[in-house]
Amino acid sequence: MVKICCIGAGYVGGPTMAVIAFKCPAIEVAVVDISFARITAWNSDQLPIYEPGLEDIVKQCRGKNLFFSTEVEKHVSEADIIFVSVNTPTKTRGLGAGKAADLTYWESAARMIADVSKNDKIVVEKSTVPVKTAEAIEKILTHNSNGIKYQILSNPEFLAEGTAIQDLFNPDRILIGGRETPGGQKAIQALKEVYAHWVPEDRIICTNLWSAELSKLAANAFLAQRISSVNAMSALCEATGADVTQVSHAVGKDTRVGSKFLNASVGFGGSCFQKDILSLVYICECNGLKEVANYWKQVIQVNDYQKNRFVNRVVSSMFNTVSGKKIAILGFAFKKDTGDTRETPAIDVCKGLLGDNANLSIYDPQVTEDQIRKDLSMKKFDWDNPIHLQPMSPTVMKQLNVVWDAYAATKGAHGLCLLTEWDEFKTLDFKKIYDNMQKPAFVFDGRNIVDEQKLREIGFIVYSIGKPLDGWLKDMPAVA
Repeated sequence: MVKICCIGAGYVGGPTMAVIAFKCPAIEVAVVDISFARITAWNSDQLPIYEPGLEDIVKQCRGKNLFFSTEVEKHVSEADIIFVSVNTPTKTRGLGAGKAADLTYWESAARMIADVSKNDKIVVEKSTVPVKTAEAIEKILTHNSNGIKYQILSNPEFLAEGTAIQDLFNPDRILIGGRETPGGQKAIQALKEVYAHWVPEDRIICTNLWSAELSKLAANAFLAQRISSVNAMSALCEATGADVTQVSHAVGKDTRVGSKFLNASVGFGGSCFQKDILSLVYICECNGLKEVANYWKQVIQVNDYQKNRFVNRVVSSMFNTVSGKKIAILGFAFKKDTGDTRETPAIDVCKGLLGDNANLSIYDPQVTEDQIRKDLSMKKFDWDNPIHLQPMSPTVMKQLNVVWDAYAATKGAHGLCLLTEWDEFKTLDFKKIYDNMQKPAFVFDGRNIVDEQKLREIGFIVYSIGKPLDGWLKDMPAVA
């Protein structure tokens, strides 16, 4: 029986290995992590991450050919194929701080693999890593090989949270990069045979190592660029009276462009986009490509601008102050159908409003109060470090209240901000909400999910990203 071990039981490792176990019953899959709490959760009825369809798959395979364990060295030693899916946070100090990926955890994993291995291994990069990481890992393993042969493969993930299981079942492509040597090609074939259990052969793309590593960064950079592009247009739409949804629809009908990732919003979030672009910027700078680095930097700058613009619009619309006012925040996750809050634009929006002394009442159907308070207590990039390096106890914020009902969040509020496109927000009884809010009552739609005309008929003053401005807002332009 082929044995697979995945180091790292997070958003990538857990779902990916669960699907491999489900689709390949003849393969034994072990997911290992040093976090006892995380592994305990994977072995419980309350999984550590929320992803539609994931729970059913885990329950069908767990204990049969899918195992979650803290016995890291044991499972690594026994495995034929080792996926490494550890954190690669953005460095917060030293060379490349604020841009370069920190490969401390990757290096530790590689050294541990070398220490415990007793037979030849295929080591697969599953984390998002800078180009040439495989070369560094290869050197560590080779210089500590004790006669054991290692083949390094790059197999980046292209999952979208909220649809991860669907993406794994029916992927656009599986990308496998390896050395162009007999050993490297044999390793590629071995991993290809795993995916071939359910993925058509024409969707499995094989490349050299460096192309695979760079393709992941490039894909995320291109997607983030589209979001920043339409968000830049949303600002121009507001200034000219155009409607960004109409512009996006017209542009998206061009088959050369396509309609995906053209929805204007308060900004992009998630664990990958910003981190991968920063890594790309650093790689460009290290290779003397200053102009290319500046180009990609602008994608992040527009994203930050969009979040700041949203906060400025809220404050300026409400008589240029939100001090002491209750603002309801509906949605804290970075997108619907996930409880993930990493780099969610809600963090910057909430911090901006708290900075003006607003009182926030937050509701999200999948994010806990502890997570919200922790996120608002952290410094930038801290979220990507292991739990033991994060704040132990979230700062007590008297201006912050987390509730488990949208109506409780909005009761007595002066304004409400829609920051995640949860489906339930589209069907709220806004008449009921309006009746229980302070007047004038404001709605700031950061996801363009409400019918602004209907809300105006109820009595709301409405701001929707990139839409023609409410007469009230024209008189109170956003502060630059």
